[in-house]
Amino acid sequence: MTVSPSLDNYQYENKLWSEGFERVMGLDEVGRGCLAGPVAAAGVILKPDSHPEGIKDSKQLTEKERDELAKVIKNDALFWIVKLGNTAEIAKHNILWASLLTMQKCIDAADPQPDYLLVDGNKFLDSLIPVHCLVKGDSRSASIGAASILAKVYRDNLMRKLHKEYPYYGWDTNVGYPTKRHYEGLNKYGYTSHHRRSFNLRTDKPFVNPSK
Repeated sequence: MTVSPSLDNYQYENKLWSEGFERVMGLDEVGRGCLAGPVAAAGVILKPDSHPEGIKDSKQLTEKERDELAKVIKNDALFWIVKLGNTAEIAKHNILWASLLTMQKCIDAADPQPDYLLVDGNKFLDSLIPVHCLVKGDSRSASIGAASILAKVYRDNLMRKLHKEYPYYGWDTNVGYPTKRHYEGLNKYGYTSHHRRSFNLRTDKPFVNPSK
């Protein structure tokens, strides 16, 4: 990989580890701005004695770098998990709360539970576990950055699989985000069950399969 190592983004983890916290979980989500597909969240607990290099905001990495780092993170982490918030949950709670609730799923899946949470953003749910929210946390905390990488790799791969079933919206490249090709597909073929009808899709037409 060509990514350069940086230990600065371990400053929060190092401080917490030095204070006796052993299961510091970084949390991040991807896909909030998409028109289609679930929102994905990941939780990662890194080992206090291991500092994988090159971890940073997933958007600053190439696809190849993300894929390689995802393997490193999975092999090296004390714990990792990816959870999804589906379109029904997004419609019910709105995208912000669906994202927060999906991150909570990651916490609930950990056994034993994390003893400290580092969360990307400026808001989280009420929690008995100590929480520190970090704006742009995916570039400031290695744990959050690792979570952003796992969530993005998982969700991108999912959307590319869905593209094979619905090759009309450009999900192989836009992974559900609003692009010209995505809107053209919506206008021509209508929305699918994977689209977020609570978002402005610029169409009220249900999907019509052109192959039938």
